[in-house]
Amino acid sequence: MKKAVVLVSGGLDSATTLYIAKSMGYECYALSFDYGQKHRAELNAAKLVVEKAKAAGHHIVDLDLRQFGGSALTDDHIKVPDNKDIAADEIPVTYVPARNTIFLSIALGYAEVLGASDIFIGVTAVDYSGYPDCRPEFIASFERMANLATKMSVEGQKIKIQTPLIDLSKAKIIERGTELDVPYADTVSCYNADDQGRACGTCDSCTHRTIGFQQAAVPDTTRYV
Repeated sequence: MKKAVVLVSGGLDSATTLYIAKSMGYECYALSFDYGQKHRAELNAAKLVVEKAKAAGHHIVDLDLRQFGGSALTDDHIKVPDNKDIAADEIPVTYVPARNTIFLSIALGYAEVLGASDIFIGVTAVDYSGYPDCRPEFIASFERMANLATKMSVEGQKIKIQTPLIDLSKAKIIERGTELDVPYADTVSCYNADDQGRACGTCDSCTHRTIGFQQAAVPDTTRYV
């Protein structure tokens, strides 16, 4: 089987991405990050999702991005805003500086060790929070860099950054995941989730998720506080 590294945060998008990779015939090696995020319940969700998907492996990498802060997800001095408080044309304070660049770089090293040519990440350019590291231009640029920087690519095994959700709305993602029996009840998307993984229902991520389920006409099994 082809091997792939799949970034799995524990949220709705990454869970769907994992199940899509599996449906494509990949032997999936999941990679999650304990980066000091306030919503640590997502890591428990990631474990459940990976286990149910019967992935070939799962690593949780420790990174202390709280040392730098600069984001509402890693800095106790910055509050996670309600969706209504975020202007449409601004990058919200929930953006974690260079997060996807860091995560993909570590995934790239893991892929090279595995001999895996594919890395899956659940970024989307449609219903998202305006993060610059979710754009197609960023993904294309990182892929070019990856094929310059690694031994495997120089020796002829090219690396592909797979983004199966990039052009999908949240509703379309949920429709696709429902077809694949993604266990959405086990996922945690909320930036303010409590220790039991219950969602606040008001943050930017919760809003996108709630509207997605409504538009997809799929029952929302999210647990709310």
